[in-house]
Amino acid sequence: MRRYGKHTDEDDIRSRPNRKGNRPRTNIRPKHEDAAEGMVLTVDRGRLTCLVEDRVVFAMKARELGRKAAVVGDTVALVGDLSGKKDTLARIVRIADRTSVLRRTADDDDPYERVVVANADQLAVVTALADPEPRPRLIDRCLVAAYDGGLSPLLVLTKSDLASADKLLELYGDLDIPYVVTSREELETGGAADRVREHLAGKVTAFVGHSGVGKTTLVNALVPEDRRRTTGHVNAVTGRGRHTTTSALALPLADSDGGWVVDTPGVRSFGLAHINPSRVINAFPDLVPGTEGCPRACSHDEQDCALDQWVADGHADPARLYSLRRLLATRERREGD
Repeated sequence: MRRYGKHTDEDDIRSRPNRKGNRPRTNIRPKHEDAAEGMVLTVDRGRLTCLVEDRVVFAMKARELGRKAAVVGDTVALVGDLSGKKDTLARIVRIADRTSVLRRTADDDDPYERVVVANADQLAVVTALADPEPRPRLIDRCLVAAYDGGLSPLLVLTKSDLASADKLLELYGDLDIPYVVTSREELETGGAADRVREHLAGKVTAFVGHSGVGKTTLVNALVPEDRRRTTGHVNAVTGRGRHTTTSALALPLADSDGGWVVDTPGVRSFGLAHINPSRVINAFPDLVPGTEGCPRACSHDEQDCALDQWVADGHADPARLYSLRRLLATRERREGD
């Protein structure tokens, strides 16, 4: 066996040839300090469309990110070809920390949560007052997901020419949620978009809604230069519309101080398996101080909950406590119940 002395020559050292012809593996990852910052606009089968400065760039996730996935609204770092030219592809090497996350599961028994939108400021819940009929349980679930994810809710009620909004607004009046009521004519003429736009300036707003409620029609009116295919018909038997938006898409609002609209696919269910009920109370700042006397892991809907005494002592409106418990109970009820 040959032994090497102090003055070995590189030619004396045997090395195994690399049959694959690629670089040897290493645990040292590049820092990509020169990576450009961008925003994810949409995701389609693993390919991500990003906005880098004023250019639309197509990219894919770098292998080093592992299972971490980027979603619409994410701020990402990109390297590679950032020209945005046809048939070019960049790589996403980092995903910045998120300020808010809108998540859902397929149903309440599904442990796999899906991140719908990242870094949104508010959630616009679009609901028709008729054709299809409003679904308060679905609205409640969207509100819980918004409060849990750090988004402020906005109610957009459409088709007021077919039914009054009074009953539905009374149900959510104690939550102090801003709202806009529109008619079918306003959706078609653009009048609805003008009033909704007042709530969107300078914010990233995710739009969610049951199929057939006019969500995509409203988005088309808000961003006419990027029109999406609108819903066709509402099924006369089921009262449900047909999905026409198949992937989330972020669209910039003109003359809105940086406002963005994120159109999401129509939902028929909104699972809350991922929700921690203890975080929903944060959306009720007038009730939070009253929880100091609650037992550990209190669900805020049990016999020893301190909120009952807090309200009885006049520190908060009883209707607010009722609203909190109604939202918390949505996780225990099916949307059709």
